[in-house]
Amino acid sequence: MAPQRALIERFAADLAALPGADGRLLLAVSGGPDSLAMLALAHGAMPERIACATVDHGLRAEAADEAAMVARLCAGLGLPHATLRPEPPLARGANVQARARAARYDLLADHARGTGCAAILTGHHADDQAETLLMRASRGSGVDGLAGVRAAGDWAGMPLLRPLLGWRRAELAAIVEAAGLDPADDPANRDPAHDRSRFRALIAASGDLDPAGLARSAGALADASEALRWSLDRLAAERITVDGNARTIDPAGLPREYLRRLLVRALAELGEEAPRGPALDRLIAALEAGGSGTLGGVKAERARAGWRVAAAPPRRHPH
Repeated sequence: MAPQRALIERFAADLAALPGADGRLLLAVSGGPDSLAMLALAHGAMPERIACATVDHGLRAEAADEAAMVARLCAGLGLPHATLRPEPPLARGANVQARARAARYDLLADHARGTGCAAILTGHHADDQAETLLMRASRGSGVDGLAGVRAAGDWAGMPLLRPLLGWRRAELAAIVEAAGLDPADDPANRDPAHDRSRFRALIAASGDLDPAGLARSAGALADASEALRWSLDRLAAERITVDGNARTIDPAGLPREYLRRLLVRALAELGEEAPRGPALDRLIAALEAGGSGTLGGVKAERARAGWRVAAAPPRRHPH
């Protein structure tokens, strides 16, 4: 089962570079080739520090068998394993993939806390990152969205680590094959009804889209996003004035990206969700032209001191 020593050392170094990678770690192992490769690498690097969990949403009949396969594999390796199922079971319907993802991470975070694990590890890799970048670019995402999945994040306060973002799908498949493992095959990964499946096929059919290069670009954008977040607190302290339940932004001389982020910060402080990019850009254009605009329950208008953002007055209804 153990991969070559050089691969194990590479994995250990990639994991050690992530914040929060100390302590006991919960591996999210679906039974697919990516997560099985992560299991093989982690078992070779630190068998005494890992536990595993498989989430069965109940949406596919094969999922129970796949979870049982992972449980048998972990038992053979002497590793603790749990199969996690949402209660009540997940219902099919609109946004099922997004709901399944949220349920998956909720279950993993609860199980990690309950078993004394310090972080969750997932098997996302460079090809996943490339697909995410292209999908989000096609939707007009900004810097934060184009950064793709992060190597280190969190879910409900539980650190969420992705040590394989520098690895290719083919590398991981080769590790699984060399270990003599038979990974699960989820046909949804090839279903053109899903955006990710279509972009995966697009990359595979093109000789000009390099997944490794796209993943590096996503990493560079993640660094840029982090730099913007780092500088925003200082800028907000200088440019946002609190006046009771209102906020006034001084926009003088600022690049548009900072204007967007300051508006989002002011809206959040007033309890309003961040709008999508086009709505935010339309509001900025209106303010720059001396006008005003409303987003949800908040009104923004040009004032002598800058852009004033406050709760919108209630609408008058005709008698």
